[in-house]
Amino acid sequence: MGMVEGWQRSVADVNNDILVNTRKPHPMFYVALAASLLCVVLGGVFWGIQITRGMGVAGLNSPVYWGVYITNFVFWVGIGHAGTLISAILFLFRARWRNSVNRSAEAMTIFAVMCAGMFPLIHVGRVWVAAYWMLPLPNTNNLWVNFRSPLIWDVFAISTYLTVSLLFWYMGMIPDLASLRDRMRGFKRLVYGVLSFGWRGTAQQWHHYETGYAFLAALATPLVLSVHSVVSWDFAMSIQPGWHTTIFPPYFVAGAILSGCAMVYTLLMPVRWMFRLQDYIRQEHLDALLKLTLLTSSIVFYAYAVEFFVAWYSGNVYEQEIFAKRLHGDYAFYFWVMVFCNCIFPLVFWFKRLRMHVPTAFVVCVLINVGMWFERYNIIVSSLVEDFLPGSWGHYQPSWTEMFITLGSFGWFFFWFLIFCRYFPIVSLSEIKLIMPKPMRSQSSARQAGGD
Repeated sequence: MGMVEGWQRSVADVNNDILVNTRKPHPMFYVALAASLLCVVLGGVFWGIQITRGMGVAGLNSPVYWGVYITNFVFWVGIGHAGTLISAILFLFRARWRNSVNRSAEAMTIFAVMCAGMFPLIHVGRVWVAAYWMLPLPNTNNLWVNFRSPLIWDVFAISTYLTVSLLFWYMGMIPDLASLRDRMRGFKRLVYGVLSFGWRGTAQQWHHYETGYAFLAALATPLVLSVHSVVSWDFAMSIQPGWHTTIFPPYFVAGAILSGCAMVYTLLMPVRWMFRLQDYIRQEHLDALLKLTLLTSSIVFYAYAVEFFVAWYSGNVYEQEIFAKRLHGDYAFYFWVMVFCNCIFPLVFWFKRLRMHVPTAFVVCVLINVGMWFERYNIIVSSLVEDFLPGSWGHYQPSWTEMFITLGSFGWFFFWFLIFCRYFPIVSLSEIKLIMPKPMRSQSSARQAGGD
């Protein structure tokens, strides 16, 4: 799915249109940046309070030893999945509609994984200790991390995913950074020159670039399935009622792609408007993205149904009680918000008129992100509050500290995404030029071809 017929743009027009963000951003850009920084400051203040006063300011208790922080960790890891999916898998399948949205999706992946990596450190409290003891380094006490723990598997999976995604994102930008270098003067030209690694666009450079890019795409593709499967094992490898199930890996992967696709759409709509990129991020590209969102929403809907069927069919009274109380217990509100946002509201995408209606699609995608956050909260908290021992049952309520730190993570994510939009091409210049309509042949050549 490329550019529409009759689309008339030269190479110079493409450069001018796409690189408009590097010259003079829209005034709303600064409003969004200021709001993001405010959220970051609020989150940093409350994190500082938690560090100085201890974990008692959080709502964590026994038996709920995981709460909002681990909910945020799983949520942000999931958000980071669609970038690799759109960029790597769709590249291998030569889906041309990805060319207009892949750059923003790749950037979203990097910044979402950055947010996810913070929350295990925030969760343990003494971050200066955790950052050291989570690494498998020799020490004088001869203490090593537990390699049989899924939490350590997370460290390797997330770090590998971040490394490959960062290389994939950066390598794809090298030709575009060279285009920026050639348009800049002074210090900016020096910076972009260093970042572009002396790219000149020779045939040999393009050969190595295309080979390396395809290799990284093939390497990144298994990560889409493996990383969130490993995250799901944090839960599925335990014997906790509500967690001990084999459906978690595909269920988590589908949910991650759903939330990631919804976030890509949520980010692209204001960016498309602020930088006037309607000719490049077209409705048909967004329509394809919403169809993928609808597909993953249907898979998630099926996974919810299977979870309840397995709980009923197993005959395990503990499992049955967990799922019964999700329907009408203390955490029923979170469950029904999850179901409606992830399964019911996305059904409007079956209708093309509603998919093409930007306000409706935007609101539904925002609601999907809300629902996916509540899904992670529902899985973690409603399973922990009641285990095998009724005497240890409890209740969990997030504290203001946890909520403001969560708000700060969203500010952190949007801050870096806005910085990316300000200084780098939002749409891939090189890939757009590859799918541009070819120059018209002479009339005589056209008549000859027609006669043939």
